[in-house]
Amino acid sequence: MADSEAITTQGSTVEDWTQALAESSGSPGGGAGTGVMLAIAASLASMVAGYTEPGEHQRSELNDLHGRARSLREAALRLADDDAAASAAFGAAFRLEPGPEREDAIHRASVEAAKSSAVLGDRAIEAVGDLGWLASHGNPALIADVIVAFGALRAAVTGARTNVSFDLAALTSAGTSLEQVREQHPALWATVERLNAALDRIDALTAGIDHRAAPTDADSLE
Repeated sequence: MADSEAITTQGSTVEDWTQALAESSGSPGGGAGTGVMLAIAASLASMVAGYTEPGEHQRSELNDLHGRARSLREAALRLADDDAAASAAFGAAFRLEPGPEREDAIHRASVEAAKSSAVLGDRAIEAVGDLGWLASHGNPALIADVIVAFGALRAAVTGARTNVSFDLAALTSAGTSLEQVREQHPALWATVERLNAALDRIDALTAGIDHRAAPTDADSLE
């Protein structure tokens, strides 16, 4: 396998990147996987948009959506690599010898890791509306691909939510309470709430079109 330090989402094959993910190194880890899931959702959105023939009044809207999806795919891969770097710093902080230096390093690494995941999560939230538009107006022959995209997006939002929350909770290792963490980092705390709301929205949108994507599902026959 290639040197793990040379493994990036933008410069590696799927084989090399997933092999690096499978190693017990922590970088890439779940945060980087979150970015890749977002890139998959954006890629599928771009594909569906490209296959959609819009009405004249929808052409500009679809073109804008298509451009956002292409841009998001690239951004998500960059964010995955950023998160991998933050994850490496996070792990290194916890490997330090107990003492004030370790506590300071954990605090800095936890905040930076939470910020990295929050940025990724905010980009994922932006994609929910575009997939919702494709669910309603996209090429109906590709509705299954929209469902798959929603699944990948849900994984990305879940990953970002969980990572931000976990990293904030790591700040309590030095004796800080969760209430103090919320007071010290209100924006990051609010990000977790926004991501939870996005999960609810994704679930509602998916439920509304699942009967079209999977008509042979047993529940749809009842």
